[in-house]
Amino acid sequence: MPDFPMTIDGAPVEAADTFDVMNPATGEPFAQAPDCTRQQLGLAMESAMAAYRTWRLDEQARRDALLAAADALTAAVDDLAPVLTAEQGKPLADARAEVLGCGVWLRYYAGLKIPGEVIQDDERARIEVGRRSLGVVAAITPWNYPLTLASWKIAPALMAGNTMVLKPSPYTPLSTLAVGRLLSSILPPGVLNVVSGGNELGAWMTAHPIPRKLSFTGSVATGKRVAASAVPDLKRMTLELGGNDAAIVLDDADPAAIAEKLFWAAFRNSGQVCTAIKRVYVSENIYDDVVAGLAEQARAVTVGDGAVAGTQLGPINNEPQYDRVSGLVTDAISRGAIAAAGGKPIDRPGYFFEPTILAGLGDGTPIVDQEQFGPALPILSYRTVDEAVHRANAGNYGLCGSVWSADADRAAEVAMRLECGTAWVNTHLALQPDQPFGGAKWSGIGVENGPWGLESFMEIQVLHQAKK
Repeated sequence: MPDFPMTIDGAPVEAADTFDVMNPATGEPFAQAPDCTRQQLGLAMESAMAAYRTWRLDEQARRDALLAAADALTAAVDDLAPVLTAEQGKPLADARAEVLGCGVWLRYYAGLKIPGEVIQDDERARIEVGRRSLGVVAAITPWNYPLTLASWKIAPALMAGNTMVLKPSPYTPLSTLAVGRLLSSILPPGVLNVVSGGNELGAWMTAHPIPRKLSFTGSVATGKRVAASAVPDLKRMTLELGGNDAAIVLDDADPAAIAEKLFWAAFRNSGQVCTAIKRVYVSENIYDDVVAGLAEQARAVTVGDGAVAGTQLGPINNEPQYDRVSGLVTDAISRGAIAAAGGKPIDRPGYFFEPTILAGLGDGTPIVDQEQFGPALPILSYRTVDEAVHRANAGNYGLCGSVWSADADRAAEVAMRLECGTAWVNTHLALQPDQPFGGAKWSGIGVENGPWGLESFMEIQVLHQAKK
């Protein structure tokens, strides 16, 4: 029997088959999750559709439920955080922050106004432009921030009046399954169904005829398949995909002052953040100092089991990603890159890799051109700002970017030239519930967070009342 049941129509549901969930700090399985069948998915979809008929009608009830859900998550942080650390690998303090952050998102959306406006009200007619919910949402989340990214979908979707069938990554299903059980005592049956399984389950969800909206966070390759599955049924969709975020360090920046901020903007969650810095372009006159500062930060970090006190960086989450990062670093060094810090796996059980700073690289190297999604950062030099911007904008990604300088106004001018959804100045990874988040080019379609995120789970409806 699985240790963590699914939630379908408000009830705990097991499955005939299960799959192992690995602890990335040991490389060994520590729990099992239910492998949802196609029939069980159908029951979840039918449940969500039945619940939608009444859930969409009472806006105040939805607000009250989201606030109660936020309180429940906050109260359960000591139970949820260790599960998240065990399956994802992140330090326990970061896992606690992730759980608490879910409460912040739920509370924000509980207080957000449903948009609407009157565009005409005269002797001829009254015309209101409002928003109506879509129906059932099929939501699929990744393994790097399982609960954070679930809350980014649950909060606006439910506030808008939709219901949801949610599938977490098979690498990190347990904490999301636990949230499903926790919230089943607060939300009416069918409003939030949580199922678990592999890639096949995801394909069943996106092709199912009931959902009217697909909300997916994950890789570009899978996002393209999700988009293709939406076309025959004309499902609405939001896709938050990969990023190869560039940071540009201008020639007037102080390497010592920015080293720590740059490092954590790249290595938080062991680099497994879609919005993390993935490559740094540094003016050639301060290049050596920036490399040295980042290498010093990398060597000083404590890497270990996230459940152990004092750990700052945990393991890579899963073996395929561990192999990918290892391969990219090995390839870069074979091409002449210098490992100013790190450069190899850590000799211990689990998927641990040294925090790695790579110097002496050029564009065209796989670790520069692709999203590494791990604890390895290439540092590249440039001569002119125009050159740096051109190189930062090269490629198919356009999620986020940042510019670092002693002159914030100068940096802002450069930042606005970046082809990305969010451009930061002298910071990175600064996200909040009222700030829209989305990507350009292959980094996504649509926007999450803020009132824009709420509207993405709704559609315009015009009410035209004739007076003559």
